[in-house]
Amino acid sequence: MADSKRREPRKKQEERDEFDERVVDIRRVAKVIKGGRRFAFRTVVVVGDNKGTIGIGVGKARAVPDSIRKAAERARRNMEKVALSGSTIPYTVTGRYGGARVLIKPAAPGAGVIAGGGVRAVLEVVGVRNILTKSQGSANLLNVTMATLDALKQLRSSEQLAQMRGKEVHEVAPVWERRAGKGDE
Repeated sequence: MADSKRREPRKKQEERDEFDERVVDIRRVAKVIKGGRRFAFRTVVVVGDNKGTIGIGVGKARAVPDSIRKAAERARRNMEKVALSGSTIPYTVTGRYGGARVLIKPAAPGAGVIAGGGVRAVLEVVGVRNILTKSQGSANLLNVTMATLDALKQLRSSEQLAQMRGKEVHEVAPVWERRAGKGDE
């Protein structure tokens, strides 16, 4: 029994090591109480495996390290799988959350991640390497991050789209993948 207790912390440590974790935003927030204001920190953390899985967590605490830890734990609990097409996304999509809107478009290999702030952090930890984005409306980092996640959740894989439309997979795949597919046949 002593051996199994020793192994559990190692497994949890290995789990943490395999994920890419990024702090997107740290804000000081205030709660008004009878004696004045009580300050705390709200932290937004994005966790992903660089292979299409992502989680976003928000943590609040009186100290910054505690809020980061809470946010990271919540992000790991809320991990979700998103459909990617190689190193980009299968098609253009817009995500909305609060006052923020985020447009994400697939890009050809070599384009890189053309994004800023919260959008870049989300796309990099999910494993996207080539993409074009435009953030509109609110610049609140929490809302922009959640809008990006909303856009990614709307995506369906090329296989799912082909099945829904009754077409071949290469017909609904991004253009740069179609060329590669025809050359192989």
